[in-house]
Amino acid sequence: MSRTARTPEAPTVRERLLDTAAELFYREGVRAVGVDRVVALCGVAKTSLYRHFPTKDDLLVAVLERDDRQYWTNWDRVAAGAGADAAAELQAHVRWIVQYIGRPEFRGCAFLNAATEFPASEHPARAVALNHKAELRRRLLALARRLPAREPEALAEQLVLLIDGAYVNGLLRGRRGAVRALPDAALALIQAARISGAAP
Repeated sequence: MSRTARTPEAPTVRERLLDTAAELFYREGVRAVGVDRVVALCGVAKTSLYRHFPTKDDLLVAVLERDDRQYWTNWDRVAAGAGADAAAELQAHVRWIVQYIGRPEFRGCAFLNAATEFPASEHPARAVALNHKAELRRRLLALARRLPAREPEALAEQLVLLIDGAYVNGLLRGRRGAVRALPDAALALIQAARISGAAP
């Protein structure tokens, strides 16, 4: 194999724009960041940005859609490492979320942040955020049914509330806040919801 063949492929202009916008949007908020700043930091012409993303909303949606794909890739990785036990998988996801919230660069849930910045129901970024949270509930509901839980729909809603609450509290207080109680709170919900006699 030649040396050229072994060299990792350089990021495309589109990927560089997404990387730069994702970092700025997440760190400072979407409304605070203009496209001029994105192209300046990325080192490309504004025409290059508009070739890939005709509007700032298109750029934001692409960032969120990429975040969404990465989130579920990580979710699937955690699930694969947890084995077939639904309770163990739920607790593994919670530990992963706690680790994520504890990172120095954590600035909240990107999807909740977008929904807060763009409250209009017709905004495309809000639609991505809603779809992401619907998928979170769908996956938690599937796990609740596998436990099995007496009321899997109720347990799924409670877990969504617990996780999203941890994201918000973690933004304010980091590991010092209620996120420290997240694993124990999730376990208590799981144990309370499990059908009597089901395997622990």
